[in-house]
Amino acid sequence: MRYRSQVHALALVAAALSFLGGATDARAEDTPPHSGVQIELNALQDQGGACRLSFLATNARDTDIEEAVYEIVLFDRSGGVMMLTLFDFRDLPAGRPRVRQFDLPETACADVGRVLLNGASRCQSAGESTICEEALTLSSRTDVELLG
Repeated sequence: MRYRSQVHALALVAAALSFLGGATDARAEDTPPHSGVQIELNALQDQGGACRLSFLATNARDTDIEEAVYEIVLFDRSGGVMMLTLFDFRDLPAGRPRVRQFDLPETACADVGRVLLNGASRCQSAGESTICEEALTLSSRTDVELLG
């Protein structure tokens, strides 16, 4: 009798785990894909007395962005502000990735500790003026963190 109750309990646990696993899978499938602007700091390269930052930007929205200018703050390795500048990502067509490069004169890439995207300075789109910041996703393939 005791053996049957243990088997029954194990069957109930297995059923519960199976149910929870199915619920988890359903929720993962229901999660919509990213729908905003995705910006990745892809590379930093010293280039003739300047640090070149390469970004991969993708507008995952259905609306083209005609102009996207972001205010950028660069921090040194100790956390101090190096400079505040504007990066003009120009047009970002819907659903198409774009690589944009920016040179920082008289700056060594080894000195850059973090990059902060402080917000959109200018954003033009046929419909929404907040499209450049709404659902913004930031990432970095480098050892330099991209924050926002």
